[in-house]
Amino acid sequence: MERSLSMELVRVTEAAALSSARWMGRGQKIEADDAATTAMRDVFDTIPMRGTVVIGEGEMDEAPMLYIGEKLGTGHGPLVDIAVDPLEGTNIVASGGWNALAVLAVADHGNLLHAPDMYMDKIAVGPEAVGQIDINASVLDNLKAVAKAKNKDIQDVVATVLNRPRHEEIIAQLREAGARIKLIEDGDVAAAINTAFDQTGVDILFGSGGAPEGVISAVALKCLGGEIQGRLLPQNEAEIKRCEKMGIDVKQVLRMEDLVRGDDAIFAATGVTDGELLRGVQFKGSHGQTHSVVMRAKSGTVRFIDGSHSLEKKPNLVMKP
Repeated sequence: MERSLSMELVRVTEAAALSSARWMGRGQKIEADDAATTAMRDVFDTIPMRGTVVIGEGEMDEAPMLYIGEKLGTGHGPLVDIAVDPLEGTNIVASGGWNALAVLAVADHGNLLHAPDMYMDKIAVGPEAVGQIDINASVLDNLKAVAKAKNKDIQDVVATVLNRPRHEEIIAQLREAGARIKLIEDGDVAAAINTAFDQTGVDILFGSGGAPEGVISAVALKCLGGEIQGRLLPQNEAEIKRCEKMGIDVKQVLRMEDLVRGDDAIFAATGVTDGELLRGVQFKGSHGQTHSVVMRAKSGTVRFIDGSHSLEKKPNLVMKP
């Protein structure tokens, strides 16, 4: 992939964040998601690349745009696979909560797992604990491993978990071990990324969430030197057959090299609402302020970008070349 692609891609997440942020707290998650998706699609078409959506808003007959298999870009430039979540945290935006993001991940063609839209059990950590975790091990054993790797007592380790009934046992085990817990209502991509940044105060992610989000998280953690492990959790016979058709063993532990292959990948995210890592969009008169992160695995470069966008000069968030 070309080095300049990183900066081009952050324009996509900025546009999606600016569009969806208008819906913050208004209780209309579908409208917020539609705004992010439309803006993201419009900007993608200005970027010099030959992209194919491998993780998107759904199949062609389910989504009007950013559907799986859709072609993006100008038709010139690197051949890449794209994973998108135009609004990671639709419920968050609808309620005005924390950690909603516009996110995307890009890798060379054929290097991203085409994860089916179903649950995935996940465990994720930052660079200090790479190689120390095991999704097959107990919660306590993983806590001990992370505590040792980060030179902490278990009582000082912070685990983040989606606040769902399905995670009651994990939460009970975390409390029994004496670890600190950050329960989140939505947005496990942000939660996974947060494990790689000390300033967020998060050490490890446990629990199940969307499989497509697991692949996007893997790209981010690949760029950051972290680790995520996953295992698909089909809920019915139809989902099991879908995995079999895709050649995925539902019992297999999916490791970094399974989720994102090769030595290069790019991840970009822009905050829609405030979070531990990224600030949300702010509107000040005729300008919108954004806070983004963009990173590349091959170089290990991580950039935080503050953007000021003139909504008068670029009312549709797109300026054609």
